[in-house]
Amino acid sequence: MRIRAHHGVMPQEHTVGADFVVNVRIDGQLQAAMHSDALADTISYADVADIIRTQMAQPSALLEHVAGRICQALFDQLPLAQTIHLEITKLNPPMGIDCDGAGFSVEIQRGCAIDAAKPQLKV
Repeated sequence: MRIRAHHGVMPQEHTVGADFVVNVRIDGQLQAAMHSDALADTISYADVADIIRTQMAQPSALLEHVAGRICQALFDQLPLAQTIHLEITKLNPPMGIDCDGAGFSVEIQRGCAIDAAKPQLKV
């Protein structure tokens, strides 16, 4: 997903905003949908998009915080989700260098403490 949002440490990032790319992969118990063809047996990507859009609309200083909120909201609202792989990239961040993007990625399993997450910083 490409989203305009207002995350960052610098004051102008909260005012002007920036473009972000959010990639998510959700592993879950979706075998029933392979047989039933019923939306209730799967994870709706429209619901996933709405959850991410809602969390991205809340400004934060750190992408790590945004990622944590998104993962928690996905687990809270999608009972079939078991593992979330999330990557948030700020395009053309204001770092004084030519850079396509900088971001944060995390993999976390349902029921695991945030300390068990596998975070990565990406530049």
